[in-house]
Amino acid sequence: ESGRRIIDMVKEDLKPSDILTKGAFINAIATLAGIGGSTNAVVHLLAIAGRVGVDLNLKDFDQYGSNVPLLLNLQPAGTYLMEDLHRAGGLTALMRELIPHFDASAITVTGRPFVETLADAEIYDLDVIHELANPLQEKAGIVVLYGNLAPLGAVIKPSAATPELLHHRGPALVFDGVEDFHARIDNPDLDVDENTVLILRGCGPKGYPGMPEVANLILPQKLLEKGVTDMVRICDGRMSGTAYGTVILHVAPEAAAGGPLGLIQDGDIIELDVTNRSLNIDISAEELALRKPSDFMVSTFAQPARGWERLYIDHVMQADRGVDFDFLQGSSGSSVPRESH
Repeated sequence: ESGRRIIDMVKEDLKPSDILTKGAFINAIATLAGIGGSTNAVVHLLAIAGRVGVDLNLKDFDQYGSNVPLLLNLQPAGTYLMEDLHRAGGLTALMRELIPHFDASAITVTGRPFVETLADAEIYDLDVIHELANPLQEKAGIVVLYGNLAPLGAVIKPSAATPELLHHRGPALVFDGVEDFHARIDNPDLDVDENTVLILRGCGPKGYPGMPEVANLILPQKLLEKGVTDMVRICDGRMSGTAYGTVILHVAPEAAAGGPLGLIQDGDIIELDVTNRSLNIDISAEELALRKPSDFMVSTFAQPARGWERLYIDHVMQADRGVDFDFLQGSSGSSVPRESH
């Protein structure tokens, strides 16, 4: 059936660019919020939009996703597992509940409005998939933060965070790269308590390079022994969608690109206010301007001289642009290429 539909789409001249409209991305953002989906989807959607010439930015995630309730009772924000979602009716059943948050003009591969394909979907277990009138959490979408620590933005997933930590003020403890973090985090003499903000830098698109999933920082052993289960953590890298915690991710610009994250020092006071969408260092702009990156930052992020790594670092964009290559932005059109033989 799928093969027949592909042939029909060719005959109808129904192209991916006809389907991947701004409305389709709005629907993806709303769905991401409703399922408590991964922050990784943010960079993927931004990159896809960039490749097809759709104007999508971080503020769209806040506008179209932050007020969408969490309907899926799935780990890490909930209780159940992926197979339970399947038995409860699957993604289409959940998406039918989200129709009020969708752009009804978006079409799908059928050539019909996307919302029409959800008409026959049913929920078979209301404890796994909640109705819109009875959400698991209110306003659970990914939140975008801005401030002097993240001029181009950073993201946090409130549905996987500790509510009491979404408004927080505490001193920074800075780690220069994952090696430094692993070497020191369990040192019993580490100057850290539950109010400390753990900061890991050097893990962004250029810095690592490649923006790995290393941002779900383990807590210091001495705090775990005291019963501490979560702390505010900040990183210019990524985190797995299955992880839990009050973790601020994708800080842009990253430390290796000259972002303020690279200038933070131990003891600087960090202010997080998710309600007001802000992430700041409590120091003056004048003092921040006088600071210089550490020796580690300078030596580690020296430009490679040649090869693929040099090409990558020269052209990869920051997290707020989808971590794609700058030369792949914009639609390539639908013209048929020349013969290759």
